[in-house]
Amino acid sequence: MNKILVKLYVPMLEQEYDIKIPANKKIYDIIKLLVKIIVEFSDGYYKPKSFPTLYDKSTAKPYNIRLTVKQSNIKNGTELILV
Repeated sequence: MNKILVKLYVPMLEQEYDIKIPANKKIYDIIKLLVKIIVEFSDGYYKPKSFPTLYDKSTAKPYNIRLTVKQSNIKNGTELILV
């Protein structure tokens, strides 16, 4: 499985994380995975009230949850925001 290293910023926690994500999964599944990881990293403190949105930090544009990571512009070193 191909993985991509991204930098994820979570404003709710004011934290940044370096996380490897699978390139062949849909953005929707990546968001679910990221939420699970951040809940663990934050000892359960991170609890989004609704399904979060993943944004490109440099453009502030949201990612289409129907695309796979490969189909998006996400590559190694991309900075993301989970809101």
